Amino acid sequence: MNSARIIGSVLGVLFTVLGVWGGQRLIEQRSSGWLWKAATAVLLIGASVAGVLVSVPALPIVNESIRNLFFHVPMWFSMLMVLMVSVWYSIRYLRNPSERLDVLAHESAKTGIVLGMLGLATGSLWARFTWGAWWTPDPRLNGAAVAMLIYGAYLVLRGSFRDEQQRARVSAIYNIFAFAAVVPLLFILPRLSGPSLHPGQTGNPGFNQYDLDDTMRKVFYPAVIGWILFAFWLTQVSSRFAFLQLKHDEN
Repeated sequence: MNSARIIGSVLGVLFTVLGVWGGQRLIEQRSSGWLWKAATAVLLIGASVAGVLVSVPALPIVNESIRNLFFHVPMWFSMLMVLMVSVWYSIRYLRNPSERLDVLAHESAKTGIVLGMLGLATGSLWARFTWGAWWTPDPRLNGAAVAMLIYGAYLVLRGSFRDEQQRARVSAIYNIFAFAAVVPLLFILPRLSGPSLHPGQTGNPGFNQYDLDDTMRKVFYPAVIGWILFAFWLTQVSSRFAFLQLKHDEN
């Protein structure tokens, strides 16, 4: 058990590092990048169709609603990945300030917020059909809600400055501390608070051999990759639009 958890944690770290590095390259890519975008579409469509049609284990309480796992959890994975990319852009901005890095950090954070809200919505829907309520006072759910409020404050903070350089600098600092607060809210405090209705309370939520059966893994992992690539794609589009707006304002 211990060796499996160690391997899972190592794979998780490698996946995260490669995701942040690759995410920046894809977001900043100037060519059409049709190959990875086509792969994104195939993964998302394939995972969505398979998520509906594949056989799932007959578990008590969750029953067929377990299929939401193929959508709800990948949304959170993609949110965390793109928020880490946003933090890295903020760190780069503080080291070498530029309007470009500020825009990329801002647009990455906005994508993360959108995915986080989708994760909350699908989680609330799932809770309604498994726990009988749209929301419960569960530490993990409350932590996720607080995390979204923290990033909502990030958007409010950016809108409160008129000076562009001051806004970018303060936002970059806040962005770094915001993500540092989100990690314990989602992964540490819920585990220290005792029993929880939410699954995945022990082990690695993405690589624990006891969380998924083999059939679900074949759909779940492609769904995670597809949603992460979609997050990068969405950020790339929004960033390009933001750069066009800046050029238009300058002219």
